[in-house]
Amino acid sequence: MINSILQKVVSKRLSLIENFMNRPVEVQERVFNYLISESKDTIWGKYYDYASIKNWETFNRRVPVNDYESLVPFFDRIRAGENNVLWSSPIKWFSKSSGTTTAKSKFIPVSEEALSDCHYKGGKDMLALYCANYPDNKVFLGKSLALGGSKQINDLNDKIFCGDVSAIIIDNLPIWAEAYRVPKKEIALLSEWEEKLKRMVESVISANVVSLSGVPSWMMVLLKNILEQSRKQSIIDVWQNLEVYFHGGVSFTPYKEQFNQIIGMSLRYMETYNASEGFFGLQDRKDDDSMLLLLDYGIFYEFIATDDKEEQVIDLSKVETGKNYAMLITTNAGLWRYKIGDTVSFTHTSPYRFKITGRTKHYINACGEEIIIDNATKALTQACDSTGARIKEYTAAPLLEDIYCHRWIIEFEQEPDTLAHFTEVLDHALQSVNSDYEAKRYKDLVLKQPIVISVPQGTFYNWLRSKGKLGGQHKVPRLSNSGETVEELLAMIR
Repeated sequence: MINSILQKVVSKRLSLIENFMNRPVEVQERVFNYLISESKDTIWGKYYDYASIKNWETFNRRVPVNDYESLVPFFDRIRAGENNVLWSSPIKWFSKSSGTTTAKSKFIPVSEEALSDCHYKGGKDMLALYCANYPDNKVFLGKSLALGGSKQINDLNDKIFCGDVSAIIIDNLPIWAEAYRVPKKEIALLSEWEEKLKRMVESVISANVVSLSGVPSWMMVLLKNILEQSRKQSIIDVWQNLEVYFHGGVSFTPYKEQFNQIIGMSLRYMETYNASEGFFGLQDRKDDDSMLLLLDYGIFYEFIATDDKEEQVIDLSKVETGKNYAMLITTNAGLWRYKIGDTVSFTHTSPYRFKITGRTKHYINACGEEIIIDNATKALTQACDSTGARIKEYTAAPLLEDIYCHRWIIEFEQEPDTLAHFTEVLDHALQSVNSDYEAKRYKDLVLKQPIVISVPQGTFYNWLRSKGKLGGQHKVPRLSNSGETVEELLAMIR
């Protein structure tokens, strides 16, 4: 009874989802007008005279495109306690995010509106779409295991909460939602990852877990610890009613087979695109792994084609399928024309569905080859399929010394039949998905065959630990033009 009642409650969002699917431009225009109106009396809004902005064309001409560095002076003022700087309502929370695993942390403002009308709405819509796709679900008859981040100290103002966005979400959940999740808040918000992992295992191992949510790399660590503690053969032996994993943060392709194996069955999987800056996308169809762009969440979207040397900004109505775009967001937390750092490619424009293709700063372009994460994911999948390998973690960067080539540092869950075979397939697969790389590899004239180095189990975990980046939403940088990460990893195994 309770399962069907709660399904009906969340399904009320389906008509609103259908509305922005059918009227995307109209919905985005309404969001744009709301954001301008709400912010016209802020310090930012007065400086750019938002009161006189009546359309996107004026906004496009008048307001600059921003990144974290250009907005951080305003963020610091807000974090110190100043109000009405970028957004009209007081900012109570800052999401602490590194974006990559570099030492520098980013503090992203989260408003009351962003929390309720974006992050929480995303969670409700995730459940609504899941229930619509799988009417036989029993997702409300057990617990959701949410693997989140931690609370941090705000050294500028102890009245403003700082932490991973998942920690902010968990810390503010209503009582009824808290009752459906594990582990308890006091464990979920612990800052020391290894202590939290130990207590999470003890807390959740006997629970009736029906769904999982979190970053795949860290979820895999948790599940392996669950198996070790329970002495079971598979996760389904621990949680017999487990049915779905809501995942995001990194590409799931390298992990899917590992999850099927450790769980002991093929779960239902649903991808989400939830970042510190907002909730942007949800997989809305079970037979299509592209995600629906969420248009009524208080976020206005703009795009820059990555191959446009003039970096002309366009609105949603002008995007084309198959092209790679850097995404800009204007949000109900005061992020104005903010380069989020992700690149996307649209698979449909009616409605707008997309895939994440990489990061604007995470690629390899040592000599014009322009390798992006989407290329890497496809090529590694082919190499794994051909050699029987499974990848746990990887990173790659160019080597530009005696020879020009790419070095791939890979921690295998299951080693390939031979490393030479894996390298050969990877090389050919990259050439098949990227013509620039293919041209540079022609007869070894510019780039030589890549070097693939297999590192021992735990190498990447230990590297993350050395950076103080265990748990939460911390991720390994997949591609880089700098060899710093590669050299640090190699130093750990010498």
